[in-house]
Amino acid sequence: MDRFEAMSLLVAVSDAGSFSAASRALKVPLATLSRKVGELETLLGARVLMRTTRRLALTDAGLAYVAAARRILEQVEEAEREVAGEFTSPKGQLVITAPVMFGRRHVLPLVAEFLADFPHIDVRLLLADRNLHLAEDHVDMAVRIGALPDSALVATRIGTMRLVTCASPALLAGHGAPARPEALGAWPCVAFDMPSAPPGWRFREPETGAILDIPVRPRLSVTTTEAALDAALRGIGVVRLLQYQVAEAVARRELKLLLEEFEPEPAPVHLIHAARGQMPLKMRRFLDLAAPRLRTTLARLAETGLP
Repeated sequence: MDRFEAMSLLVAVSDAGSFSAASRALKVPLATLSRKVGELETLLGARVLMRTTRRLALTDAGLAYVAAARRILEQVEEAEREVAGEFTSPKGQLVITAPVMFGRRHVLPLVAEFLADFPHIDVRLLLADRNLHLAEDHVDMAVRIGALPDSALVATRIGTMRLVTCASPALLAGHGAPARPEALGAWPCVAFDMPSAPPGWRFREPETGAILDIPVRPRLSVTTTEAALDAALRGIGVVRLLQYQVAEAVARRELKLLLEEFEPEPAPVHLIHAARGQMPLKMRRFLDLAAPRLRTTLARLAETGLP
């Protein structure tokens, strides 16, 4: 048995939460994955995984072993990168993820400049409106909009982002502008049809800071921010998006911001990466380029509302 391979597979199963999810992520047959983890348990003389009704869970022995295995795997990976020269010269592949629209508008131009400056680095830019898992999806660095959970990830704060409500002038001409969030109950709205989306829209009383959860009537539900923006531009309904997603339309007066004084606190924006000791130069160089530039972009957007 290849003990190092078995350790890697066990960590992958623990991260994925099931043998089937790890099998898909690793492209390893499910039977092979189960057999090799079983062989490792036999070698250890202890059960490291137990099944629950919802997912796999680690035993106490498994928790200790996986933590140790993760440290060993990270040390080996770091040693391999050092031997390959990633710590002495910027080279290799850099994998970056960002929200779709933010990535296309603000990260892609930085990547183009970065590639021109560093000819020995290749970049995979993964644009997705769901948060990819850095370890499972083999991501080096990510742009995150929103509060971060406690984790071992390293976060560099680059600004904040408003969550804004807006509508087209044509829609407002037929309805007038709502004076308070509660009025939105009578308005047609454009909403996201996603499993994690809350049932209503959250606002905040400007004087007291009290939270207002307002139910809305989705005249149209969509699954992408681009579709929500297009629907709002066509006057289908009121939409709620992040400020950068509507900034150009607002600047062209194709959309008008509503209920600005009732907006919730702006969401923090970070660049995050895994904490793995010394950072490879390819990541260090991209962070040095991207952090100040994105910080300037977000500050300008916060001050002027212009993209």
